[in-house]
Amino acid sequence: MSDVSVKPQETTAAKHPSVFEPSTFILLVLLCVFGAIIGLQLLVSLGVTPNTSLIGALAAMALARAPIAFFTRYRSLHVQNLAQSAISSATFGAANSLLLPIGVPFLLNRMDLVLPMFAGVFCALLLDAYLLYRMFDSRVFPATGAWPPGVAAAEAIKAGDEGGRKARILGGGFALGIVGSYFAIPMSAFGVAFIGNIWALSMFGVALLVRGYSTKLFSDPIFASLIPNGDLMRGYIPHGVMIGAGLVALVQVVILLFQREDSATTRPTGRSDADVRRALGLGTAGYILIAILIAVLGGLFSEMSTGMLILFVLYAAFAAYVHELIVGLAAMHSGWFPAFAVALITLIIGMLIGFPMPALALLTGFSAATGPAFADMGYDLKAGYLLRGNGANPAFEREGRRQQLMAAMIAFVVAGAVVLWSYPSYFAQNLIPPVDRVYAATISAGVAPGVAWSLFIWAVPGAILQFLGGPQRQIGVLFATGLLINFPMAGWAVLTGIALRLIWRRIGGEGAKSSMEVFAAGLIAGDAIYSFFDSVGKRFFR
Repeated sequence: MSDVSVKPQETTAAKHPSVFEPSTFILLVLLCVFGAIIGLQLLVSLGVTPNTSLIGALAAMALARAPIAFFTRYRSLHVQNLAQSAISSATFGAANSLLLPIGVPFLLNRMDLVLPMFAGVFCALLLDAYLLYRMFDSRVFPATGAWPPGVAAAEAIKAGDEGGRKARILGGGFALGIVGSYFAIPMSAFGVAFIGNIWALSMFGVALLVRGYSTKLFSDPIFASLIPNGDLMRGYIPHGVMIGAGLVALVQVVILLFQREDSATTRPTGRSDADVRRALGLGTAGYILIAILIAVLGGLFSEMSTGMLILFVLYAAFAAYVHELIVGLAAMHSGWFPAFAVALITLIIGMLIGFPMPALALLTGFSAATGPAFADMGYDLKAGYLLRGNGANPAFEREGRRQQLMAAMIAFVVAGAVVLWSYPSYFAQNLIPPVDRVYAATISAGVAPGVAWSLFIWAVPGAILQFLGGPQRQIGVLFATGLLINFPMAGWAVLTGIALRLIWRRIGGEGAKSSMEVFAAGLIAGDAIYSFFDSVGKRFFR
């Protein structure tokens, strides 16, 4: 865990800044509109959603230095934390959780399903973020977890507030992150290696290399029956591994929560196991209700038998829950999450079950909508936790989290309005998130023979890996995540970073841990800032 230091007046303040203070509220709404628009533009043009978190913090920092009394509140680290929370929520909410899902029925020529899909995923978006809020700082999603982008945001905000040795280390990492990104080196992956769990990240890095070089590694005819042309994706191997690992991860979470009661007295700001069980119960009921809403608004009762309709509701709710869990665990440990790929797995299983095309379109969008906001909320709460002094003042910490949640909810409302206003224009110009074309093509093509057997076979090693690593290391989920991402350079970056981390710790001892994390935060921040402006430049100045 990073030991971000904070000013005494910042941690012992009687009251956390409120999102509804006029100057703060205006800033948040403006940032949310900007973040939503940027997210939509880049998702439909480049297929990526940028991390705008630091943009919000930088905007608040810049305004705080203006000689205008109205802007003085922006000097607070906690207002800056609210700003970065709001803009990132708006970006991921508008792009990943709202526009992406409604693009699937549009591509399948089912415009009648677009608004039902929007209604369902908007509700899922709100529930998604709320559940992470309810489960953050628990044994399942601890505040002491890596959450790398959250650490980067916190360190960047601190560096803008005060100088010193840490600011210089952060600045060095920031500069290196920008330079490395310019040369197409995935510096965020390099930085994550200094923060996350070494076991989980090692498996992640190895899997990235296996996927990246699979056509060379498995080109021998001996592998032809299992891996066609050495292509792991054609053999549905990553999908099977993730199914096995994800199911075992779900079982591990349940066992963890019911094995023994965790007392919150040792962690005054933490969530007890009972709190998490109540949150899981709320989530179960919530996702079932949303699945029913989608089915009713989408008219599925007229296209499916009663038994198949009930199965759809139960499977959609279960898939959304597992998708959320997998994305959250991967994001916490590595800062990366395979949301698009896991939604594809949900779709493939739905096709094997035999759901009709309209149900598959709604199922895919519903699954894709859960997870991104869950992970992003984790990043933001981690940043706030560090800035508020690692829970040193429990009442202040709890109020800070509540204000961050409200900032995210404001962001989602703004994002929803922006998407509702803009999606007809995007669709009229055939500007659709690229991954939607993959989903639509998969639905139209149907399931190839042998897919079910392949998923079953490869689920076994995924389950074994996850079982051996246990719930703390998550090596099965992270290995499957790496297999789903075709980015071998990131694998080299992660493994190189881990090697340097071990050398740094051996030379500097345990005292080197703090410096490593600050340096890593700079790398991640530099990569995020460069990637954001590079993406914006490609979109608007090409």
